[in-house]
Amino acid sequence: MNLFEPVQRAACRRTFLTGSAGLLGGAALSSCFNSGNIFAGDEKKTHATRWSGTVNPLHFAAKAKRVIFLCMAGGPSHLETFDNKPKLAELAGKPMPDSYTIGQPIAQLQGQKLTCMAPNHPFDRHGNSGLEISRVFQHIPQIADEICVIRSMKTEAINHDPAHTFINTGTSISGRPAMGSWLLYGLGSECEDLPGFIVMTSTGGGQNQPIASRQWHSGFLPGQCQGVQFKSSGDPVLYVRNPKGVSTEDQRDVIDTLQTLNRRRESAVHDPEIATRITQYELAFKMQMSVPQLMDFSNETKETLEMYGTTGGDGSFAGNCLLARRLAERGVRFIQLYHRGWDHHGDIKKGIIKTAEFVDRGTTALIKDLKRLGMLDETLIVWGGEFGRTPMAQGDGRDHHIKGFSIFMAGGGIKGGITHGATDELGYNATEDIVDVHDLHATMLHVLGIDHKRLTYRYRGRDFRLTDVHGNVVKEVLA
Repeated sequence: MNLFEPVQRAACRRTFLTGSAGLLGGAALSSCFNSGNIFAGDEKKTHATRWSGTVNPLHFAAKAKRVIFLCMAGGPSHLETFDNKPKLAELAGKPMPDSYTIGQPIAQLQGQKLTCMAPNHPFDRHGNSGLEISRVFQHIPQIADEICVIRSMKTEAINHDPAHTFINTGTSISGRPAMGSWLLYGLGSECEDLPGFIVMTSTGGGQNQPIASRQWHSGFLPGQCQGVQFKSSGDPVLYVRNPKGVSTEDQRDVIDTLQTLNRRRESAVHDPEIATRITQYELAFKMQMSVPQLMDFSNETKETLEMYGTTGGDGSFAGNCLLARRLAERGVRFIQLYHRGWDHHGDIKKGIIKTAEFVDRGTTALIKDLKRLGMLDETLIVWGGEFGRTPMAQGDGRDHHIKGFSIFMAGGGIKGGITHGATDELGYNATEDIVDVHDLHATMLHVLGIDHKRLTYRYRGRDFRLTDVHGNVVKEVLA
């Protein structure tokens, strides 16, 4: 036998794959080549087109089927949104009491004179629940009785990138699996022709903090669990349409040939990630049909488009919210929408109004639309940033703050029209019913029927989980 024959075969195969790759859906390809291990207990299911999850059956009855996580990147000020502090207004312009700040982590105000800044906008009570919401929002008050505001959130990382990493993965160590990847690993996908974990971004209103793709990476979980970023306008996936002269039948022939080569290689080397590659090539082919249908908004009513304030596919947060509803209808398990524009170190009074205008209507329309369609009860909505902002002034803005801030949840398994927890009278420390990021993750998994302590993955001799060795379900917010 020719000693170089295996090398020649590999080289020819590599050349063929390289030449064919441009015809495939770029989004699915992003997860074709990740290293990792096969799903636990699924070694023999290497040719399955859709992963059904490791938590099968569920640990307990699920209230929700999917998550839409609305990420307000940059850190919205709780003091201008959901946490009214009259005492802080009384102390406006006066020194911040040392008892709050000595020895505490501060991002950019470290060593500077710390002065109290009053909330910049008034609050009103809304709905039957009387929920207090700032006037920066014109639409969210309409859904006051649907949302649960958690005013006692805290986190560990005080700068943007590690704080995003922490809220996405449960650790500030880069490279760990994102929460959407954990969810896909545990529950699998309900969708045959779209990724189970999809991310979209929008901007407007303030500083646009960069968002790295590792925030939706699968880490040590199999590559099939990786999040896929969709573009917010135009074709959401690169190369989703066939080049001129290439028919669907031609593309099918290419895929079938690739799958045959991959299966032969898999049987020879037993590399579990080849199984992921097989499923992702097949998914890429199916996306050439499903993605154009997803982006066809002709079946949306005039009333629906007016409610969102968009015609869809325009790159706006509202457009992404409408797309999120359409993805949820198609069975996508975890949908993550980032809006980059909440980093108000200066001119927060005007800036937060501008940013709120970009997300207010879309957020409200999404929740109303899901309720109208009978989907809100099976969809968990989470709205919030990576941290809050300081009660102390940074010029005419606010610095990063991790000791107490607000988010809200709505939908599947969550009580509406309530607040949970509280910060102190100046909005500095979470003091009542404190909820940390691990608790948020544990609660999110709980409403989806998963015991967070039992969703584990063995890696390098240790059983890892999204909540690590922490986390408690926040039972008080459960319906």
